Amino acid sequence: MSDEPVSEDSEKPKAEAKAEKPARPARKEPETPTAPVMLDERGEALSGVLPKVFSDFEIEYSAAMDEVVAIVKPKDIPEVCRIAKEDERLNFDYLRSISVVDYEERLEVNYHLFSLENRHKMVIKTSVSPDDPHVPTATGVWRGADWHEREGHDLFGVVFDDHPNLKPLVLYEGFEGFPGRKSFPFHEYEEW
Repeated sequence: MSDEPVSEDSEKPKAEAKAEKPARPARKEPETPTAPVMLDERGEALSGVLPKVFSDFEIEYSAAMDEVVAIVKPKDIPEVCRIAKEDERLNFDYLRSISVVDYEERLEVNYHLFSLENRHKMVIKTSVSPDDPHVPTATGVWRGADWHEREGHDLFGVVFDDHPNLKPLVLYEGFEGFPGRKSFPFHEYEEW
């Protein structure tokens, strides 16, 4: 250690150098991984026939993973579903599920379909405003849509117009809010 006196001026640059940290590089936003589209031969064949079957409708077609996707207007849901079930080229006799996805600016209602005879599958999608979420019911096409639509109504507030009985399925009568929506407040709790 040196016996030389240290002046305030000689300490100042060291303190400033300590305070100044090197600039960090900009943070790279994480990329959301996407699954590659991998339609099998049935899916490819289905992709080719759908535009012919639904030529009277404005439908946007795509594929996600191993399923063909058709995006339709909400008002067209009953007729598109009926054709999907009754047209022998499609024969979607099995409604696997109906799901609702909250994208905050819109609610997306997804009809997951499968043909037991043709062994192909697809998803029919439609979007509605979370402020006025109305979609016609599909219970006239598939009786199994009943519980799926009731669940979508309970958890997300989607009103399935002309549904025979939209009474609560998952929640109790009088429950306030829609716990499936991202805007639903979850209360803090402690485990005991």
